[in-house]
Amino acid sequence: MSTPLLVPRVSLQHLRTSVQLNAHFFALRSANLRIPVRYASGKSIGDKRERDQPKKKKKARAEFRQYDLKNAEQFSLCDAMRYIQAFEVGRPPNSPKYDLAVRLRTIKNAPTVRNRLRLPHAVNTSIRICVFCPPDSKHAEAAKKAGASVVGEETVFDAIKDGRIEFDRCICHLESAGKMNKAGLGRILGPRGLMPSAKFGTIVKDVGASVKGLVGGSEYRERNGVLRMAIGQLGFTPEEVQTNIKAFMAEVKRDIALLSDRVNKELHEVVLSSTNAPGFTLNGDFRSPDSPPTRDLSVL
Repeated sequence: MSTPLLVPRVSLQHLRTSVQLNAHFFALRSANLRIPVRYASGKSIGDKRERDQPKKKKKARAEFRQYDLKNAEQFSLCDAMRYIQAFEVGRPPNSPKYDLAVRLRTIKNAPTVRNRLRLPHAVNTSIRICVFCPPDSKHAEAAKKAGASVVGEETVFDAIKDGRIEFDRCICHLESAGKMNKAGLGRILGPRGLMPSAKFGTIVKDVGASVKGLVGGSEYRERNGVLRMAIGQLGFTPEEVQTNIKAFMAEVKRDIALLSDRVNKELHEVVLSSTNAPGFTLNGDFRSPDSPPTRDLSVL
């Protein structure tokens, strides 16, 4: 037995209303009139809505953002070292390092400061240096005497191609530059920043002097308007840290002067921090009236 079809009951008034609405709709459509449809926001489809308008792009800054230091708390070198050492309690004196950050007032996309410096009191003494030069030459002997850990040509080239890169810095003697380029080491050493280049002063005549300059030396490079460099170990005395800071700042000023004809750069802020401590803005003084004796900052 089939189930009877259930037809919902519709009132006569409902049918009349539906017929009137349909007739009104088709009348508007035949007259090519736009039906005013509105959204929950109250704006019709024809309104120029904010989301349909192109977003206004903020004007990019030409310079890096700098903060006003007039109301910022600044510290003498001894005070900053005292607070930093409080954050490094219980750690070996030679493990954490003092880091110096120099913020520059400069425009974006400008030539950057980049150099290498050997501080009066060396910080990185475990650097491994590779020298490309004839293995039995006087240049190889001078490189080994100066502290190079890897010296040679073909055997070193083969080791690099096999993936055995056991050095942190690499320089090349001028006579070995042709063999180095012929070996095709650029695709291996280039991405690591180890490929010797005349532009960066790593293809040299006197490899002995270059190795001496690299041992204990550190490289610094401007990134987003800031120069950073390890300036000392936690066990350094305030006098040793001060000497390193003066040497670093003098070198930075020379680098800025060399770029003065291309871009204007000025020193804005100098911040001292460490591996596990926050940064403290330096005011340029060695110590304040409330600073502890320097001998108390020399031993942790």
